[in-house]
Amino acid sequence: MLNFENDYMRGACPEVMQALVRTNMEQTLGYGDDPYTAAAVEKIRVACGCPEAQIHLLIGGTQVNALAACAVLRHCQGVISPVSGHINHHESGAVEATGHKVLALPAHDGGKLRASEVREYLRAYWADENYAHMVEPGMVYVTHPTEQGGLYSLAELREMAGVCHEYRIPLYLDGARLAYALASDRNDVSLKDIASLCDMFYIGGTKCGALFGEALVVPRPGLVGNLFSLIKQRGALLAKGRLLGVQFDTLFTDGLYERVGKVALSAADRLAAGLSAKGYTFYAPPRTNQLFVIVDNTVIDRLRGQATFSLWEHLDDSRSAIRFVTDWATTAADVDALLELL
Repeated sequence: MLNFENDYMRGACPEVMQALVRTNMEQTLGYGDDPYTAAAVEKIRVACGCPEAQIHLLIGGTQVNALAACAVLRHCQGVISPVSGHINHHESGAVEATGHKVLALPAHDGGKLRASEVREYLRAYWADENYAHMVEPGMVYVTHPTEQGGLYSLAELREMAGVCHEYRIPLYLDGARLAYALASDRNDVSLKDIASLCDMFYIGGTKCGALFGEALVVPRPGLVGNLFSLIKQRGALLAKGRLLGVQFDTLFTDGLYERVGKVALSAADRLAAGLSAKGYTFYAPPRTNQLFVIVDNTVIDRLRGQATFSLWEHLDDSRSAIRFVTDWATTAADVDALLELL
């Protein structure tokens, strides 16, 4: 079976797994008060260019997104998201379960918000005489890359940050697949750019070579108060916190996080070129490690049992869009075998 359904089907990249095994019998303090977590935090601060950043290592992306919303939103506020955003579609109402509504706006160019539409939404809200009876927009949520592999340009991210600054609300970036965005030659946004423009963001590990884990970054102190206690209250504080520390310490040593992304992008580029050569077209332009391909439904029937993939959208009675995803361990042989099936 060839597996291209997602980028978290494997365990961890060898360097991370070896580090976990090597440190397994050590005894350290819990809850992230260990030398590995301290080293990881310092390395992430350096990579982000933010020496005073608050950094908390958590288990999964949905958990981080819900915590971020709780940390910055008042009880009557909601979060602006593209309609295709992960918090709006694939997190089982996790943000709503905290008491904060997701305010969905149209998605463009592979799932991105437009700053102009966010500005107009905010302007209209505050111009409405009945705004006090409505959910107040208190945060903007973006992903890089998006759920459809879209990438924000540096100019777009700057414009969005400008809108958020104008209306004094935080900009939050979901970086579940950030390694693959940073590795793309179609990307002009660096980790330091993200840290300078966003008020909160997270660096994905689960989909980017870690066994599990995400790093929540608050670049400038003062945005949130006692985040540690909120993490504890929400059941997100890992007693064996060093398991997260070891992984991110390893991922941010000797450029491993960047190398993880490049392997996946190399495989995705090979697959995209092969698909194009065979006459396939794309539902969304190939940009990162997610490829959305338009196929006849007969192709889907032929692939089942031989390869895994995601059925993304039925387009009509005879065609559908399916998604193939590469990861940090996808080989050229894997790609060529899938192309042979197609």
